[in-house]
Amino acid sequence: MVEDEPAAAHIIAKGLREHAYAVDVANCARLALQRASASDYDAIVLDVGLPDGDGLDVCRELRDVGMMTPILMLTARGSVHARIAGLDSGADDYVTKPFDFDELLARLRAVLRRGARALLPERLHVGPLELNTRARLVSAKGGPALRLTTREYALLEYFARHAGEVVGRAAIAEHVWDDTYDPFSNVIDVYVQRLRRKLAAAGCGPLIKTRRGLGYMLTEEDAPE
Repeated sequence: MVEDEPAAAHIIAKGLREHAYAVDVANCARLALQRASASDYDAIVLDVGLPDGDGLDVCRELRDVGMMTPILMLTARGSVHARIAGLDSGADDYVTKPFDFDELLARLRAVLRRGARALLPERLHVGPLELNTRARLVSAKGGPALRLTTREYALLEYFARHAGEVVGRAAIAEHVWDDTYDPFSNVIDVYVQRLRRKLAAAGCGPLIKTRRGLGYMLTEEDAPE
């Protein structure tokens, strides 16, 4: 998220994290371009008014180098001309300040669905698990919703979107945690163990496998490590 007003950045980032998004914050155009080129983001929420440039120019520069990451523009400029300029710069959608946070979430979900990787289908099925990505609910074998924390849900959804693939700790940290993640901690392993316990309590076998030296994999059926 690119937003130069500290209070607004804090509120928006806090709200997004409460809805299972991992958020990095940049407060200027230079840092936005630097981070966008260094990390594989699922989406960019980009303010138009920045202290060292214009968000429209940032958007154009990202598109000029071939970056297809969905971009949602935020701005206080509410005229039709301003909205057209934002879309013409390469943005996928445009939200005018002040906005309702639920609208921001809905528009973010929409640009993610329209993105090249179709990141957030409304429902994901992996073996006995069903994930409702809109409501952020998980059920197993048609039973009641599992009681997961926001971070546990985000981790399980990331595994589900890559079911059958081995995902390493670096990728997990990048997509589930934010820039406060400590690469020397064992927090990912702790959360994996929590998920395993909750899935087992719901009647699911060991669906999350460890691939030693590589990472973890969510499988559709019980299989040996």
